[in-house]
Amino acid sequence: MKKILWAALSLCVFLPVAAEAQTQAPAPAAGASPATSAPSAAPAQPQGRRKRVAVFDFDYATVQKYSDAAFGANIDVGKGIADLLVKHLVKDGTYSVIERKAMDKILAEQNFSNSDRANPNSAAKLGKLLGVDAIIVGSITQFGNENKDTKVGGGGGGFGGFGIGGFSHKKSKAIVAVDARIVDIDTAEILGVADGKGESSRENTSLLGGGSNWHGWGGGAVDFGSSDFAQTILGEAVNVAVTKLSTGVIADNSKLQARTISVEGLVAAVDGGQIIVNVGAKVGLKVGDQLTVERVTKEIKDPATGKVLRRMATAVGAIKVTDVDDISAVAVAVSGTGFKVGDAVRTVTQ
Repeated sequence: MKKILWAALSLCVFLPVAAEAQTQAPAPAAGASPATSAPSAAPAQPQGRRKRVAVFDFDYATVQKYSDAAFGANIDVGKGIADLLVKHLVKDGTYSVIERKAMDKILAEQNFSNSDRANPNSAAKLGKLLGVDAIIVGSITQFGNENKDTKVGGGGGGFGGFGIGGFSHKKSKAIVAVDARIVDIDTAEILGVADGKGESSRENTSLLGGGSNWHGWGGGAVDFGSSDFAQTILGEAVNVAVTKLSTGVIADNSKLQARTISVEGLVAAVDGGQIIVNVGAKVGLKVGDQLTVERVTKEIKDPATGKVLRRMATAVGAIKVTDVDDISAVAVAVSGTGFKVGDAVRTVTQ
């Protein structure tokens, strides 16, 4: 009996010690460096900025006569597809997408024609002016209907088995196919490709039928993103195609390199609390960017040639951009005072 009690008491004494020993890390061997344990919740590393892209209107020359037949007018379906792709990309958030108005302004200034839409070299040059990392150009390769019942109306024939007329068959099937290329703006190299194809069919309806609220179009344009158009079989096919296309474009994000854009300029005016600088969106400046402000105090010149070798400057402060247009920006002081016209501003957009 005494032996049993002694064994029980021994367990009570040694079990806590054993439990404690199990929670301690073993001591390192002599001469070995102590092991470092991984932190339980390591702080997230800061990620780089989103890659900036510009989506150009898609080329639709190949399918224009079929889209004209579908709508009964010359509708810029290439713009419609591009706008819908932009909508998908903005919603996803992987890319930073250039605003349409900014693009249109640059395109107008550079006399960019519709024939240049799918030309990577022409588009890449404009991409530099837009301050983006890459541009997206594309083409519409199929746009129309497939005749399942050739005995009922229709023009028959046509490109790729698509009929030009007679869209009100017993069964109408809309087919839309698009492809896109992501192009490097420095080399015009194609970094990635994506495509998408969408189909939709219904009984006893036309390509633009099926939507209860479809009222056609006005002013020669169709809002491809509208709910009315989306309810038509053509709209359904367009949405499926662009959704697949956007998935491919988003998946190629890792193939793009975020360009390091050095921005340098001068203070052009100081108005109260606002500092206006002579650089803007054309060189990649955007709202939220911070710039350092320096004042040149001395120039070191080559005694033989008179060429400026180095400018000695002192820091004045830092400013943050609150508004920007193509060639100028408005900023407010983050630190420092006494900003003057002619002060140098500099930033690196990461």
